[in-house]
This record gives sequence, C-alpha cells and structure tokens, in this order.
Amino acid sequence: MGTNKNPLETKEGYQNYVDQKSPNSPIWKNCFNAFWVGGLICTIGQIISNICKQRGFDIATSGTIVSIILIGIAAFLTGLNIFNKIGKFAGAGSLVPITGFANSIVSPAMEYKSEGYVMGVGGKMFTVAGPVLVFGISASILIGIIYMIFNTQSITLV
Repeated sequence: MGTNKNPLETKEGYQNYVDQKSPNSPIWKNCFNAFWVGGLICTIGQIISNICKQRGFDIATSGTIVSIILIGIAAFLTGLNIFNKIGKFAGAGSLVPITGFANSIVSPAMEYKSEGYVMGVGGKMFTVAGPVLVFGISASILIGIIYMIFNTQSITLV
C-alpha cells in the first residue's frame, strides 16, 4: 500500500503552494509611487510653510501651522474614504509623513461610527495611535527627568 501524502504537509510542498497563490509585488513601481506621493505631500507642506513665513510667522509657528493643516487634510480625506485609496496606491509614501498619523486616528473611529459617537467614534479613535501617544509622552517625561537629574546646574530654585 502506498501512502498518499498531502503535498501541503511537507515544507517544500507548502512553500510551492504559497508561491503559486501569492502574486509577485511590483517593488520598483511601489517604491516609485511611494517616493513621488511622499514627495508631493512634503512639497505641499513646504509651500504652506513658505506662505506662513511670507505672512510673518517664525519657523516654529510655521511648522505648527503646516502640521495642523496636513493633519486636517488627511483626516478629512480619510473621512471621505479617499486617503485609503491614496494609501493603497502610494503605500508608505502617504503613511510615513504626518498624514499617516491622522489616518491612524480617524480610520478606527470611522469604522466604529455605527456604534455611536461616544462609544464608537470616541472609544475607538485612539486604538491605533493611543499606544504610540502613551509611549511618546511617557518616554518624553522619563527623558526629561533623566535630563533634569544629570543637568542640575541649569536648574535654579527661587
């Protein structure tokens, strides 16, 4: 009696199956799209920054205004389900800039809006970005305390 082994039971058989079913990713096309879309987002940010500087704002204020505008645009486009299409086309080119942060906050909120504004939108808004915010704030407090301990000559008590 011969044993009829399922080809998926062996490591090589399963790898062949996966290779047949998995489409090859056009890596150069994806890199190019990520590059030019990310560059376009940064160019828009630079244009906004230049306009702010022409209006008399300093560099720090201009950067804040640029961040607020780009986050607002990305959140608005996420709400209209346009940013997700841009993300599928451009990949990391649209997600790495600050626009990806806005998308990570708005997307879960939009997904759960049918559960209501408080428990759905409000409760799910920070499911993705929440841990990042908590870690970022906690790390900055810890680093600030360490800096304060080792840089005591700059602290003057009144």
